[in-house]
Amino acid sequence: MSEHSTRDSERTTRRGFLERVALGAATPMLAACAASLASSAIGGEAAGKLAFQPDGSAFSFDTGDLKGVLRGEGKSRGLLPASHVATGKSLAKSLGLFSHYRLLDDANRYGPAGWDWNSSASLTPNGAVEVSWTRDDVHPFDMHAVYRFTAADTLDLETGIRAGRELKRFEVFLASYFDGFARSFAMVKDGSKPRFDEAKQSDAVWHMYPRDAGAVAMIQDGRWKRPPNPVDWTIRPELAGACAVRRDEETGLTAVLMARPADCFAIAMPFGEETHRSVYFSLFGKDLREGETVKAKTRLVIRPKLSDEAVVAIYEEFLQASRN
Repeated sequence: MSEHSTRDSERTTRRGFLERVALGAATPMLAACAASLASSAIGGEAAGKLAFQPDGSAFSFDTGDLKGVLRGEGKSRGLLPASHVATGKSLAKSLGLFSHYRLLDDANRYGPAGWDWNSSASLTPNGAVEVSWTRDDVHPFDMHAVYRFTAADTLDLETGIRAGRELKRFEVFLASYFDGFARSFAMVKDGSKPRFDEAKQSDAVWHMYPRDAGAVAMIQDGRWKRPPNPVDWTIRPELAGACAVRRDEETGLTAVLMARPADCFAIAMPFGEETHRSVYFSLFGKDLREGETVKAKTRLVIRPKLSDEAVVAIYEEFLQASRN
């Protein structure tokens, strides 16, 4: 988005935002997942700054705004390391940005994490990276992901699942671990327009923002009692869409994470200063038939000095672009 169009978007009213989000939630998602992911395109800039580059068993990137590594040491741990070029600020730690963590349904946790499930990756002709996990004795489904930069400060991730058997209330828990960024927010309902609720220690240690009452039922169905590392989430206000923000006050950088409402039934995070500095998206939350495929679209934008109004405009732009 250009500076001019950003200013125009910020001047527009947020009236009717929740209605537009609801329309986005109804977007059909079922498609031939592998074919869709393989054909993902970045656009004309792919041959230059926006394309990933092979780097041994990993893939490096330098978009001019962001630089770092995807799949360091060949492991499925998202962007790690990653930094903001203009400020030199480190962005990621621990297990990276946009990495696939817990894989859950109504009765099972499939392995400790997607990080530990063997995967393969390849560079597409468009400069994106496609990752594949193949079903095995532990995982009764295939998983696919495509990482691609659509702007110098914008990473898109598409995650796909093909069920090998019936799965009830299936979830992929997508994780991002930031370096710094001590203030954390979720976009929640507040009448006809959204507001950004800050995750504070005075309210809870582990915050979970649900999409609706059905999401609360899934969150509390016992999946979070399963080891390792069970979590006791505190249910917070309902989401207005699926958008979270982390802010780094020292540099003024803002990280905006988003998904289509129909793809994400909850957003979770600890209170802002807690050492994980994490944001998690609960993707899918669907019953899947054997052979059924689903996909979820997510986006990460890292940009300086974003107002709440600018974040809403960025999210609305994502919703519009991801209808296709």
